Amino acid sequence: MQTLEDVVEFLTRHQLMLTTAESCTAGLMSGLLADVAGCGKVLESGYVTYTVGAKHAMLGVSLQTIQTYGLTSEEVAREMAVGALRASAATIALANTGLAEADGPMDGVVCFACAMGIEGNIKVISETVKFDGERNAVRRAAARHGLLHLPDYHQRLRKAGA
Repeated sequence: MQTLEDVVEFLTRHQLMLTTAESCTAGLMSGLLADVAGCGKVLESGYVTYTVGAKHAMLGVSLQTIQTYGLTSEEVAREMAVGALRASAATIALANTGLAEADGPMDGVVCFACAMGIEGNIKVISETVKFDGERNAVRRAAARHGLLHLPDYHQRLRKAGA
């Protein structure tokens, strides 16, 4: 995918309805998609869950998972995606959590997860990506990365369900 318009077209063509669960990007993914004409056919909802309490209460992220792996882990992103899918009428969920600004090697590290129901089971895939730049540049790059990789995530999920 090259543009956000391509993402909306992809979601439309595959009859997918998206929900987002965002921590690091705090709504930028759904906001970017909302900038595209026709997004109302493919964007169902967006959850901004910055805190432990919000991730747990709104998306059902396990406190044990947060304690064991950390608030900004791939494991938490995976549970966020599954929780958003279950809490919505969407058919595909895209989640992220990470550190847009931190001291040390975790600076700019963002974890992504995508979940989808396939043949009655929820499948989820995830990845961790490091972005360079200042805080808001990382957040913008992460939001675009997640959206532009939706077709790849979708393909990986379909293969996982086969």
